[in-house]
This record gives sequence, C-alpha cells and structure tokens, in this order.
Amino acid sequence: MEHEEPGLPTPRGPLSRGVAAYLRGAGRLPRMEDVVRAAVYGEDLQLALYLCYELHYRGFAQVPPEREWDPDLLRVRAAMEHRFLSALRTDARVHDSVDEALAALLVEPVEGTGVSYFLRDEGELWHLREYAAQRSLYHLKEADPHAWVLPRLWGRAKAGMAAVEFDEWGGGRADRVHARLFADLMTDLGLDTTYGRYLDAASAEALVTVNMMSLFGLHRALRGALVGHFATVEITSSPGSRRLAEAMRRTGAGSAAEHFYDEHVEADAVHEQVVRHEVIGGLLEQEPHLAADVAFGIDATEFVEERFGAKLLADWRASRSSLREPLAREATHTS
Repeated sequence: MEHEEPGLPTPRGPLSRGVAAYLRGAGRLPRMEDVVRAAVYGEDLQLALYLCYELHYRGFAQVPPEREWDPDLLRVRAAMEHRFLSALRTDARVHDSVDEALAALLVEPVEGTGVSYFLRDEGELWHLREYAAQRSLYHLKEADPHAWVLPRLWGRAKAGMAAVEFDEWGGGRADRVHARLFADLMTDLGLDTTYGRYLDAASAEALVTVNMMSLFGLHRALRGALVGHFATVEITSSPGSRRLAEAMRRTGAGSAAEHFYDEHVEADAVHEQVVRHEVIGGLLEQEPHLAADVAFGIDATEFVEERFGAKLLADWRASRSSLREPLAREATHTS
C-alpha cells in the first residue's frame, strides 16, 4: 500500500483535461460552458470533480499544495458541485421522513438481485478483482470522507460518530485500519495496492459514489446528508459483507480477502445501532430541521449505489469488463 502522491489520471474530456492542465500549471481552467454541457453523471464531469476533491486527501504528484484552495479552481468546482447536487436532489428517490427512509434500508429481501448476491452465488475471481479495483478508490481511504463531519457535530452525534470512525481506523492499531485490511485483500486478489492506481480504470459510476461522499463531507450545509449517507453504509454493510465474505471463500480468494469482509460483518452490525440511535438520534435532537437532509442522504446513497451496481451487473452478465481498462484475468494470492 504505497503512500506517495499518485500521478494525475488521463483526462476524459474538456472538463477533466482543463482541470488536470491547470493543476500542472500547464493550461487554463475549463470554461463554464464546458461545465454546463457535460453529462452530470458522465466520465468527464465526475473525473474533473474527483481531481478537485482529491486535493483535500493525498493530492497528486507535481501539483503544488496551494492548488487545494485556489480560488479560481474552487469557482469551477462549485459550478460542477451545483450541477451534481441538483441532479441528486432531483433523481434520488425521496422518502417523507427519516423513519421511512431507514425502514426501507432495514428490509432485507429474501432473494436479492444486487452485486453482493451475484458475487456470492456465481461470481468468478475476475469479477471479484474488478469489484475490488473499482472500490479501491474509496476503501484505500475508508472512513476519511466521513471525518469532515466531526467538527460540525456535537454531543451524542459527535461522540457516536467518533466512536465508529475510531473503529474504522483500527481502534488505534495500524495493522487493523480498514484501508490497510483492504490493501491486504487486494494483495490476495493479485491487485496493485498503490493509492490511486485504478483511477484510470474506474467507471464513471464508481467515481460518482466517491464524489458524493466528498461533496457531503466538505460542506457544512450538507452535514445532515453526510450523516444519512453514513447511516446507509453502516446499515447495509453487515449483510452485504457477509455475502462478499462467502464469495471470497467460495472462489478461494485468500484469507486476507475473507477477513476484510468478515471484519465488516461484525463491526458494522454494532455500528448500525450506534449510527441510528446516537448519531442520527443525537443530530436530530439538537437540529430537527436537518431531518429532510438526513433522508436525502439515505436516498441519494441508495440511488448512486444502485446505478453502480446496475453498471457492474450489465457488464458482467454480458461477459465484458466493467472497467475502462480491463485487468488481466489471472489472479494469484499470497495467503
């Protein structure tokens, strides 16, 4: 798991080309007309937005740190964010209340049809490798996007959120940090654990899932949406992780690959209760006006994850790669 700053990815259109060139000091920022014309969930806008957000995490090699708060870059980012957030508010399914949104999450279908079911029942190693490569954009910085909300909470909500984040970061043990565990999973699957390695290969749908976390986390006004998003992740993680652990065992992916999801089955079952009762409960006790935003965060998370899952399943059922740059199908693990 490399800690050097990654290189800039290959642009996917005028927006990402302009942002990348500006970050290198080799060109002008894209025009606002390019922002308006770009498909909101498409490759170009989502990669350009990802480049802007990544400056707040590891950054990029040969990009000056001052670019993180460059006012001209922030103006372009704000325009892209406005389009992205407006689209999410329009397209995500809307529940009338937080209780209704949570209730929908707590219903586990008897016969599910999502990605974790596919991987458990019929997935092959190449499917698991592609899934891990796509998810590495988040899991190699797992829980980091959610940390932005901590200074914006207090009381029960802050204490509960901090407790869950502490577990995500290994409870004080570097070898148990979930990003480290995911890197070990990638090693079992024969993948490169270098941070940002699969950005060029990742689909627009995968970028959307990570960008939404950064969007919610970096804006105080969206703290309710971030809490709703985090609740969705924690509530749905335990059963989904159980199915993915079974997929790893069935395919012989390796002990570290199994362990990553086994760890989430146990930990996230506890986290679910903390997030529902302490984080959401504490937040709405203090700021009841944020209830609609919490519900929106839940709905938006379900919406982007369903889009990502549909992309994966459509490609896999057609026997084609879900990645922009297919991986070699041979996988060996070291466990």
